[in-house]
Amino acid sequence: MANESRLGVTDVSSGGVLDDVSVVIPTLGRPILRRCLEALATGRTRPAEVIVVDQGRRAEIAALAEEFSGRGLTVVYVPSDQTGRSAGLNTGIRRSRTRFIAVTDDDCVPSADWLACMTSRLRESGDCIVTGRVEGDEEGTVISVVTSSTPVIQRRPSLRFDRLSGGNMGLSRAVLERVGPFTEDPCMRTAEDGEFAYRALRAGHALVYVPEVSVRHLGWRDAAAREEQYRSYARSQGGFYGKYLRQGDLFMVPRILIHLLRSTRRWAVGALRGDAETAANGRAYVLGLLPGIAAGVKSRKPRG
Repeated sequence: MANESRLGVTDVSSGGVLDDVSVVIPTLGRPILRRCLEALATGRTRPAEVIVVDQGRRAEIAALAEEFSGRGLTVVYVPSDQTGRSAGLNTGIRRSRTRFIAVTDDDCVPSADWLACMTSRLRESGDCIVTGRVEGDEEGTVISVVTSSTPVIQRRPSLRFDRLSGGNMGLSRAVLERVGPFTEDPCMRTAEDGEFAYRALRAGHALVYVPEVSVRHLGWRDAAAREEQYRSYARSQGGFYGKYLRQGDLFMVPRILIHLLRSTRRWAVGALRGDAETAANGRAYVLGLLPGIAAGVKSRKPRG
């Protein structure tokens, strides 16, 4: 890609607690969170604290946090009556006190080196946002994967997509203060990472893709749930485009056209090859993007 450059791999030290990084995990209260916490507890290094924001407010999740705290992983349980992943992220970030914040999801399993590699890169350049690989799950189909083994730095918004995986990212508090919180506008409900990446790039903060910073995305959704998630992604992506169009950002026009063309191609190729997953993904965006754009144009909700 023309707006990207290669990034060299850096060495990381091992062992102990990294007292300058917190991990934020938003959750609806799914028990699958145990696998994420287990990975953090047994990783090469541990964070100063793990902040679990539970919008399900389930006693089982509070007990899980207490269990892992008893095993030496400091887990802070934060019940919340808010809705939306962005609200969970913003709540967890406000609760954190460290210089750096790493973010993952309750259905992601970080690799043993995940936190060490991410923190090492953040310490080298505190004004960037670090992201990395999202591997598929052998136990079930996942919504999306990112498997490139090539390190990359993206410095400007791309016409196709901006390289940031919301369930695998890290950044400094200083960057958050300059870029602002994750959007809580309902019209962009599941496009919060893409909108944040776009805003960060426009503010001059690079997205740094480090393959060694990897998580495994667990495939817990059935076919119907995945199709519904594709529809949500499409409407929210459209909401993101529409919101910025209303602000006069014409960069969104070619983005929309390219997105529609690529989605139409996925739908057609999936149908011709009998690939129901690819067809469902493409169909969701072709049918959902324009209504989402309309919702974004109409939205008057502030970003945060």
